[in-house]
Amino acid sequence: MANVEAAVKAAWKAIDEERSYATELTQKLVRIPSVNPKFIKDPRQNRESAVQDLVEAELSSIGMSVDRWDVFPERPNVIGQFAGSEERSLLLCGHIDVVPVGERSTWTVDPFGGEIKDGKLYGRGAVDMKSGVAAAIGAVRGIHAAGIELQGRVAIHSVVDEESGGFGAIDAVKRGHLAKAAIITEPSWGEIQICEGGLEWIRITITGRQGHSAWRYNELWPQRERPDRLRPAVNAIDIAARFLDALRNFESSRCRNRQHPLLPPGMNTINVGAMRAGAGLGPDGLPLIMTNPAIIPDVAVIDLDYKFLPNQTKEDIRSEFEAFVHHFCQQDLWLQKNPIKVEWELGGMHFPPLNTPPDHPIAQSLFKRQTQLGGKPKISGVVFVTDAGHYVGAGVDAVICGAAGDGFHGIDEYVDIVSLEETTKTLAATIIDWCGVK
Repeated sequence: MANVEAAVKAAWKAIDEERSYATELTQKLVRIPSVNPKFIKDPRQNRESAVQDLVEAELSSIGMSVDRWDVFPERPNVIGQFAGSEERSLLLCGHIDVVPVGERSTWTVDPFGGEIKDGKLYGRGAVDMKSGVAAAIGAVRGIHAAGIELQGRVAIHSVVDEESGGFGAIDAVKRGHLAKAAIITEPSWGEIQICEGGLEWIRITITGRQGHSAWRYNELWPQRERPDRLRPAVNAIDIAARFLDALRNFESSRCRNRQHPLLPPGMNTINVGAMRAGAGLGPDGLPLIMTNPAIIPDVAVIDLDYKFLPNQTKEDIRSEFEAFVHHFCQQDLWLQKNPIKVEWELGGMHFPPLNTPPDHPIAQSLFKRQTQLGGKPKISGVVFVTDAGHYVGAGVDAVICGAAGDGFHGIDEYVDIVSLEETTKTLAATIIDWCGVK
């Protein structure tokens, strides 16, 4: 224990001697636009590879071995590590892709300027989450500068594509880049976040029967279908409207009756994110014709963002939802013969839940070290999803801990510089606590 405490003090001293390092690195990272190209295709903004060049150089400068590969063309992951025991191994993960700026005129600062004023560093990605990557590098840099040799292997994962599903982290996991524990350095505002819900994207496909708008089946004319006349059409949008009403009641019930003690009630929402309807089903799973109101639509496609609780499994929530859809279909003669189709993991999107025990050594270390630095941390959960889920799904214990700030996914995004500096020191101490000292 004495060796560990001495090492922590030495690491903190080294970090204090370069106190502005994490801030200056964050500033450099923000000044390289790295908007996820799945949102906007613009070579001037899609510069993830240039960001990773800087990250790789920083990791190499402190002697870490570096692995770099393209997850997608010109969209590389970078992982640096110091060798050590696997039993005490730890990874720190952050993503370097960012969401689009939106309307620039609404910003009061240059979105990619890295401007500092009033103790805040501004720019897209400042808090979400280039500062988290910088803090992780700064923490390991401080340990290295203090001459501390760790027993356990420590790795830094700088990944792409978190903002559109986490496929950078997914690819790192598939390649075996794991550890016994992980700290995801997403912003946590002085909290130690040990749980987050899971997330599924679901596609619902409702099938009707196409026809002329003048020959539409409805409940007032149930006998219009006669052998000597054309069959009446069945409007898929009408069915979709009834389905969405039932879905709202289903969502209300699951939010009201199932909650998690560390998360606000009602976080397990079902968001109807997109709906397209029309005539004919194309090879891409979407309607072919969506511009002619004289055609009764025979296809309605609804895409859902489906959140579930940290203590639920994907098997449980899939079974529950499919039972709801089945019972809905059984109440309709048409749907009994033409049931609604449910497609899971739309676009490959699935985030396993995070539900780490509050007494886990990583959580307790972060809590202790933040307190020593003058913070007032609390154990909590997070309502959005992070790359933590992908590591947890592979058997890694994970916790979320990062800096404070605001404006993420909005305008005038910033990270609080004092919080960034304290986060760097907190991470360094927990790395030492977990990995141990030789």
